[in-house]
Amino acid sequence: MTDRLYYTDPHGREFDAVVARVERRDGRTVVMLDRTSFYPTSGGQPFDVGTLGGVRVLDVVDDEEGEVLHVVDEAVGGEFAVGQRVHGVIDWPRRFDHMQQHTGQHVLSGAFDRLFGARTVSFHLGASVSTIDLARELAPADIAVAEAEANRIVWEDRPVTIRFADAKEAEALRLRKPSAREGTLRLIDVEEFDLSACGGTHVARTGGIGIIAIASWERFKGGQRLEFLCGGRALARFRSQRDTLSAATGLLSVSAGEVPATIERLLADVKGQKRAGTALQMELARYRAAELAASAEATAGGRLVARAIDADAGGLKSLASAIAATPASPGYIVVLVSTSTPSLVVVARSADVNVQANQVLAALTSRFGGRGGGKPDLAQGGGLSGSPQEILDAARAALLASLGPAL
Repeated sequence: MTDRLYYTDPHGREFDAVVARVERRDGRTVVMLDRTSFYPTSGGQPFDVGTLGGVRVLDVVDDEEGEVLHVVDEAVGGEFAVGQRVHGVIDWPRRFDHMQQHTGQHVLSGAFDRLFGARTVSFHLGASVSTIDLARELAPADIAVAEAEANRIVWEDRPVTIRFADAKEAEALRLRKPSAREGTLRLIDVEEFDLSACGGTHVARTGGIGIIAIASWERFKGGQRLEFLCGGRALARFRSQRDTLSAATGLLSVSAGEVPATIERLLADVKGQKRAGTALQMELARYRAAELAASAEATAGGRLVARAIDADAGGLKSLASAIAATPASPGYIVVLVSTSTPSLVVVARSADVNVQANQVLAALTSRFGGRGGGKPDLAQGGGLSGSPQEILDAARAALLASLGPAL
């Protein structure tokens, strides 16, 4: 069984050990030591990385037999043999970041539990943010109170100590969350504030957390999930948001406090302009539709408008619908194809024309590829690979099959 140095000395950055075993597992070289400072993934906290004998450690795993498995990088060489003495170096910035987040979680969970009786049911320490899941939902004002209380404990720089107790002794202690583990428990004690069983790494004093910032929250499985950042992560988020806000104020030529109202006003202006643009497009479509309808080809089944048009899907649909609605006896059959490729196609017909627009479109997509669908009076598709003229010729053939007499 590996002697886990991080249990008693989480601030240890380097250590010496003896190789106890070397194995191949799942195509990777795994090294086991008699002692280690590398933390394996456990309890919601990710593993440490660093070097072992100058070779990069890529992953650290806690196996079922109580040993810590170090997965090493074979690409850079390095031979390990049983009995060999090796020097391990922890990636300290990563370790310290995890210590800040994990200790911050203890303090934040303690604040929610003490102030509102809101129990933490799970914790996850991610690569950029961390989350805690509360058993019940709290109001934003209560979340702000808990956040302030947690930071009070941080700024008081209280000691964070490690002690051990067996399961029976732990039952008599006021643990924030009872532990189901048997045997000796490792306890993390934030002086006169939080006592929890935990195997993770933590800072020696709450001041090392720096700051605890709750970034967001949402309902989750009958309770509430909160995203939070501590220390260096909180500073990085502040810098990112500061730069974003600075760019926004520069582009909008307003102060930071005026940004929300300015964006709201701009969105209202855009919506108004969009409505006006839509109205103009519809008016233009009516004029263009009248022009195209006037040049329609007379057929046995209706008046045919088959054209290649420089327009997007919305423009083709509006124009085709406007032509089909043009009064005529008999009515109109409309096939409009985009000039862009891959082609867009819209097929429409007036109510008195015996043509199934969706069947015509299906014949076109069957031949030229693409996808689409619709109803008997209007169908549209996209992604067709033929040229506009080829698609229009094929549409004529499909209509010939539908109507019978030659067009």
